Amino acid sequence: MKQAAACTKPLTGVVVIDAVSGPLAPLTRYLAELGADVLRIVASASSDEITDLASNVGKRCPDSATIADHIATAHAVVVDSKSTFDLSSARAARPALVTMTVSDFGTDTAFRAWSASDPVLHALSGELSRSGIRGKPPLLPPGDLAYQCAASQGAFVLVTALYRAFKTGMGDHIDFSALDGAVQALDPGYGINGSATMGRPIHLLSRDRPVKGIQYPILACSDGYVRICLLAKRQWQGMFRWMGEPEAFAGPEFENTAYRYKSADLLPAIASFFADRKRADLEREGQQHGVPIAAVLTFDECLSSDHMLAREAFAPAMLPSGRKVKIPNGVVTIDGVRMGPAPAKNEGAAISWPKPMASETLPFSGLRVLDLGVIVVGAEQGRLLGDGGADVVKVESRAYPDGSRQSYLSYGLSASFAAGHRNKRSLGINLRNPVGRALFLELAAKADIILSNFKPGTMESLGLDFDTLASMNPALVVADSSAFGTSGPWSVRMGYGPLVRAATGMTLAWRYPDDPASFSDSVTIYPDHVAGRIGATAVVAMLIRRLRTGRGGTVSVSQAEVMLAHFAKDVARASAGLVSDETPDWPWSVYRAAGDDEWCVVTVRNDDDWQRLCEKIGLAEGSELRSPAQRIAARDKIDAVLAPWIAARTAEASMLELQGAGVPAARMLRVADLPDFAYFRERGLFRTEIHPYLAEPVIAERWSSKLSNAADVPDRPAPLMGEQSEQVLTDWIDRPNETFALIQAGVLEPIDPGTYADAIAGGQDKAAAAGT
Repeated sequence: MKQAAACTKPLTGVVVIDAVSGPLAPLTRYLAELGADVLRIVASASSDEITDLASNVGKRCPDSATIADHIATAHAVVVDSKSTFDLSSARAARPALVTMTVSDFGTDTAFRAWSASDPVLHALSGELSRSGIRGKPPLLPPGDLAYQCAASQGAFVLVTALYRAFKTGMGDHIDFSALDGAVQALDPGYGINGSATMGRPIHLLSRDRPVKGIQYPILACSDGYVRICLLAKRQWQGMFRWMGEPEAFAGPEFENTAYRYKSADLLPAIASFFADRKRADLEREGQQHGVPIAAVLTFDECLSSDHMLAREAFAPAMLPSGRKVKIPNGVVTIDGVRMGPAPAKNEGAAISWPKPMASETLPFSGLRVLDLGVIVVGAEQGRLLGDGGADVVKVESRAYPDGSRQSYLSYGLSASFAAGHRNKRSLGINLRNPVGRALFLELAAKADIILSNFKPGTMESLGLDFDTLASMNPALVVADSSAFGTSGPWSVRMGYGPLVRAATGMTLAWRYPDDPASFSDSVTIYPDHVAGRIGATAVVAMLIRRLRTGRGGTVSVSQAEVMLAHFAKDVARASAGLVSDETPDWPWSVYRAAGDDEWCVVTVRNDDDWQRLCEKIGLAEGSELRSPAQRIAARDKIDAVLAPWIAARTAEASMLELQGAGVPAARMLRVADLPDFAYFRERGLFRTEIHPYLAEPVIAERWSSKLSNAADVPDRPAPLMGEQSEQVLTDWIDRPNETFALIQAGVLEPIDPGTYADAIAGGQDKAAAAGT
């Protein structure tokens, strides 16, 4: 990608007041990275200087530390639920002002006084129920992923409200909940599920945790482990050739992903083939054969890798104590320039709002998007814009189908696909045909945004590089997402979330302490959903820049760097040779409750939580254990009281009693439990959509966040492949008389009549026969 001669950070001139303490503080860090002047106004910083740095890098602390002192120049104000600042009066005085209140459980439900923690969010989002190995207790994921992903969701919602305000002069108030954000951005059970579910509805999946090694296998080699992802037919064919085309696996049935997973002989054969090779050799040979593969690295190996050094993925920083550390060097590249953590330079005057005008309640109404995205990241970026009212056209081809169309139904549709691609239309087109490419360029001239998440170089190989696209449309915003970025030694790799987790050290961290081979991230779709949100956040920021400059530009996101940004504290500590100085008050959190495989998480954040817990469960000696270290040393004594206390109750009862006493606790919900859980019913997060080609209803999120004056997202069903090809051509470039010839020439791919008839006449019967 050609770098621009000069890059203006897209949110330059935007002023945001940040008065948020605690784990949601990273929310505005994303806006600071994109150029906003984020004024940090809090009573006190975190007691851990590394945590404070990781959450607030790029922000600045003004001399005058009250919201009132800066409200006159602010475009947005973000506070936590403890704030006493009168947001309503501020909005009344300035109608374009965007305000946001962040809390664990929102402000409009009976749960608003509850306390959360990362384990609580994992339990109530359904993530915990899918983490771990069958026959073992559920396993909490490493780090503080739930809050980190929630913060990314909050950043997208905030920048979207700002875009609407700058476009129309109409602000909004956002009631942001950490639980809402975690449910939507970490690994949503009701959304695009990737290939792990094979497109099957949630209620048909096992209630238990996955069998060890069931998905994206990790295999031992001579110097460690490697992970492979054999999803597409061509990837299996590459693996087959690499192994020397063994006769035992030559049958055409092995081209089916589900059949390969069920084979008792295939995985042992691949393991034997890998056993005496080194990780680096396997990576090189796998790539030569088109097999997605990655070494399972430690965190330190990732940080010191040639790839991360070449990408300049880390930047120096100074702690208040004077210690030098390194931190992630941002997660977004704009116009070929990395958006690092440096504070805004306040280039130029602050942006002025337009006079309030009548407008649509959907922020992206009128925008046109060409969405070439595939699998999860690709689905999410376009869907978020479509939910906001944009005309999103999913560009696809029968020769290279989106892997998420893999389904138990013959016409490439599932509840997962329906949730992940709602509010889109489908254009079937052959981009490798010169006429098809020319046609795409005509569409690009009418578009506002183009999205893709192919392996770097794919768009260029199609003749659709940014310079070519920008020559047709200088106002175009072109965004790409890839596993490891567009430069560096790993950029040429095929990448999926499981391979990103393996290469960044996360897979090794996601294991039971007593079982080195208990890799437990097999069915989690991370960082795909959150990377999609970060990409969409950057795209909306570019739209804000375009409002005042008229020019477009490029956005690029590396999924690996998104993940490392979520572990910024660990990056900083590792760079300085430090071990964590955060001794957790309660490092063990998951307890068995009454019932069949029912669990409850308990968190102790501080001494107040500890005293309340002791009083509730009757641990008389607890008051003597005044430090986290003492409590850890007395674990057996504590568990002898707490474990039977929870085991004697249901997880629901334990949760209610402990939360009533002020102790963060939660019942482990399965995904199927979410729609009926009282919080989500009160909050109105989910809605049921009826798709014309599916027998089962589609449960999906109703909105990105609670806003005061924005409409619910539209309900346009996800398309069949090529379903609107002719309509899109007519609507965008007014070519209705040419569609027949383009179809005959194999350039345009309309919906196949047989597929359409199958979907209409037989789809529901087939779904019913499949048990859905």
